[in-house]
Amino acid sequence: MILAQHFRNPGTARPATAALALAALIASATGALAGQTVKYGGIYDVSVSGFRFASATLSLILRDNAYSAKLNMHSAGLGRIFSSGRGEAESSGWMRGSHVQPSHYYLDSSGGSIHTNVNMALTRGRIRQLAVSPPLKELPDRVPVTNAHKRNVLDPLSAILMPVKGKVMDGKAACNRTLPVFDGWTRYDVQLSYKGTKTITEGDYTGPVVICGARWKPVAGHRENKASVQFMANNRDMETWLAPVADLPLLTPYRIQIGTRSGTLVVQARKIKVQQGDRKQAAVEAASE
Repeated sequence: MILAQHFRNPGTARPATAALALAALIASATGALAGQTVKYGGIYDVSVSGFRFASATLSLILRDNAYSAKLNMHSAGLGRIFSSGRGEAESSGWMRGSHVQPSHYYLDSSGGSIHTNVNMALTRGRIRQLAVSPPLKELPDRVPVTNAHKRNVLDPLSAILMPVKGKVMDGKAACNRTLPVFDGWTRYDVQLSYKGTKTITEGDYTGPVVICGARWKPVAGHRENKASVQFMANNRDMETWLAPVADLPLLTPYRIQIGTRSGTLVVQARKIKVQQGDRKQAAVEAASE
């Protein structure tokens, strides 16, 4: 299922729960992208306690102040033994100065007999159309979702776009922020904080990463007394590593780590590719495809 699904059913370790754990973070400043097209592609392995069970691909296209992002996930490794889960998500919108304004979000995922779907349209951070399946059940201990909870929000995939002002490797500028997310069912905050900066050599990447600690805060749509909700709300074993992209004020998620009751969930890039060019070059490339 995709990142939203991890937080709807936190504390578990399934292929469906991990995919949008990727959703955590990509950054950009529209001024630096004026007249340019940037394409980002990443392949990620998803594991729990060192055992790989899923693979995910993330692609992002930035053209001036417009963006579109796609995420695909499927079972892999040991995950194929237990589940044939798969999921895909798409989002698009605009970056206005330092603000991200999503316009559309789509999610479709399945695992076993469970199938979920979200189709959401937004304007200036406000949800104007929403269709979800299955619908959220009304239960006595569930915190109700009101219209106020559907304002000034990001969809889970648009939440990967985080504008950074100043130096791209300024850890505090990159990390110290709160992401207000609505996934179609629930409203929650992801609170990020700066932990450190270091240089790594892993896979095909050698360079600096900014390490952000993360906390999950339920706002609405959750069941307050559910053990998995309480586990995640108190979970301090969450962090993400952000790596810079080319010469842009842009960071991408290299690694996501989340402690679960089944072990440590890790989403880590195996391969990253970035293409950068101006609009003329992009037009030539498009004509030749």
